[in-house]
Amino acid sequence: MDTNTLIVVAVVVLIVVAIVAFALNKARRTAHLKSNFGPEYDRAVEESDNARHARAELREREKRVRSFDIHPLDAGDRSRFIAAWTQVQSEFVDDPRAAVSHADDLLADVMAARGYPVSDFDQRSADLSVDHPVVVQNYRSGHDIFLKHKRGDAGTEDLRQAMIHYRALFEDLTKTDLDPPPVRERIRA
Repeated sequence: MDTNTLIVVAVVVLIVVAIVAFALNKARRTAHLKSNFGPEYDRAVEESDNARHARAELREREKRVRSFDIHPLDAGDRSRFIAAWTQVQSEFVDDPRAAVSHADDLLADVMAARGYPVSDFDQRSADLSVDHPVVVQNYRSGHDIFLKHKRGDAGTEDLRQAMIHYRALFEDLTKTDLDPPPVRERIRA
């Protein structure tokens, strides 16, 4: 083979190797997002007009949440929040509407104590999806019912469902280091 042919073959081989490396890297990053976000990955892709934009949004969420000081509750806060949750559940018997409102407020307080910013609901749920991808949908469902309740459109059964949804997130947020691993770690297993 002459020199020009060798150069052309080498360039073609390099291009093929670069394309394969790019494809493998993209597949690895997608697998990472699917593993970390679980059902939240599927939800983000489904709601987006473009899967690439959805993946970029999920990576941005991870980056944003890494900048926070997220930490477990100390024993005192954990006990206080569990007592408050028990009170909210008891309140449901006599006043379901007030109980759901108090549960929504209590979740925001727990999130703040853990180090999550508690700006608007959409940002809170996006931030929570990084560390709590399975139960964040419960939070969204509970909050949707809460908004229905504020409009006067939620019945007692709806409010009961909101409490069930809220409880799933509350339990996940108040786990200790001695509790089973977070949901995200169970997804990976």
